[in-house]
Amino acid sequence: MAIRQSLSATGVLEIVIDAPPVNAVGIADLAELARAVAEIEERPDIRAVLIRGEGRGFIGGGDVKEVQRLEGFTGILGQVTGSRNLTVGIHDCAVPVIAAVHRYCIGLGVLVAGACDVVVADAGCRFVLAEVDNGATGGAVQAMGLMPDKRLRQAMFTCEPVLARELATYGTVVAVADEAVVLSEARRLASVMASKPPTVLRAAKRSINGSARRDIEALYRQETAHTLELNMRGDARDARETFVSGERRGYLSKND
Repeated sequence: MAIRQSLSATGVLEIVIDAPPVNAVGIADLAELARAVAEIEERPDIRAVLIRGEGRGFIGGGDVKEVQRLEGFTGILGQVTGSRNLTVGIHDCAVPVIAAVHRYCIGLGVLVAGACDVVVADAGCRFVLAEVDNGATGGAVQAMGLMPDKRLRQAMFTCEPVLARELATYGTVVAVADEAVVLSEARRLASVMASKPPTVLRAAKRSINGSARRDIEALYRQETAHTLELNMRGDARDARETFVSGERRGYLSKND
């Protein structure tokens, strides 16, 4: 099973993505993740959420091979809908959501991290907005949670990695020196949050979301309309085929 859940005695729900070899997330996995996050609204025993990836890295993007394999527009619609439901769910989640990100965070991974309340990553972790290489256009509204406008444009138009140590200078990522420390620091922060009065913590989350006014659902729908148009014209499928044959174009290092 690609998705695992466990609840600590302190009320921290840990959601683990385990989809070897690179944690590419498929349509069914997206639906399962979105359901897990949505159920938290009715779970007073959950006080904070920690999302992490098992193995080589955090999330290696959506499962592009699955998208290519499915007939017609089924694959791209499934990925777009699933990505929207998951990231909106994380942003609107009743409790704080922390991402523990190690080594790499590609495509969908950046969207997930950008929708979280707190991101902990090793300083050398690579955040890659790979959408253009995939013939896609969505993700800017989520990625705005990680980097400012001009830097976001550069990252999206080039698909070049942005390191966690740089994101830390914007105050959007808690960068730790060593990959081995990522999970312990994320768990520490989650436990501190979970120790706060639960009704106050949930109210604080609603309050911050109201002030931030980031309507992920509406803006992501607007962005992905261009993705769907590219798919109808056939341009996106050609780009994905090049991406798949190039095995993520070197986003993963030899050590990954």
